[in-house]
Amino acid sequence: MTRIARLEGVKARVAPILYMEGACGVRLKADDDVADIFKNGRASISLGYIGIHETINALSGNQHMYDSDALREKGIAIVKRMRDAVEQWKEETGYGFSLYSTPSENLCDRFCRLDTAEFGVISGVTDKGYYTNSFHLDVEKKVNPYDKIDFEAPYPPLANGGFICYGEYPNIQHNLKALEDVWDYSYQHVPYYGTNTPIDECYECGFTGEFECTSKGFTCPKCGNHDAARVSVTRRVCGYLGSPDARPFNAGKQEEVKRRIKHLGNGQLG
Repeated sequence: MTRIARLEGVKARVAPILYMEGACGVRLKADDDVADIFKNGRASISLGYIGIHETINALSGNQHMYDSDALREKGIAIVKRMRDAVEQWKEETGYGFSLYSTPSENLCDRFCRLDTAEFGVISGVTDKGYYTNSFHLDVEKKVNPYDKIDFEAPYPPLANGGFICYGEYPNIQHNLKALEDVWDYSYQHVPYYGTNTPIDECYECGFTGEFECTSKGFTCPKCGNHDAARVSVTRRVCGYLGSPDARPFNAGKQEEVKRRIKHLGNGQLG
């Protein structure tokens, strides 16, 4: 509610183009309040969440949630409770609230560090140095892309504020049918799906493919080059493609990327 409170008393004159000249669909007078124009679905405030995987680990102990129908249902129930909360807030306030499946490029590291400081190192929860993106399957769980999609498919309908599902793939440029097959499957099961394939390049030896990910960065597997000025590294993190050689991840996100397994092997067609 803090963000809503910041709108109270704000006058249209603070941004004439938005509030007085029609950019927001209204033409208020300079001293009119702007708060009410954001009601009735005109804008939304998002409740974000991360770490469903770690939450279930904290509640259940050692059993992986992928391997238990009961734990899967518990994860869905937790997210459903948050969705119910934002719907309730919407009814109570008139403002739009949404549930956002947060990728949290920075918070995955920060929240884990804060919890470690308060609760200590807990196996399966704070011991990795990061929290898993939103409802995503544990990045180390070895499953095929179809089963990963099936595992995550119940969550997007609850996430009316945004989400992404994705799969990790090796270089399969000679087996594009495999990639196309996954795309066809994802099209029928989730609204937004990303496929991560290696497109790294070394400007020293000419290697193209996938660089080795370490806790300190990315290294060419052929010549060992790790000079950020002499490589091109691309990774999808938090829903977008970025260049960690130019803009390094924090320690938690780097560790998460390092631990990612491939969901489809070379030459495999699911």
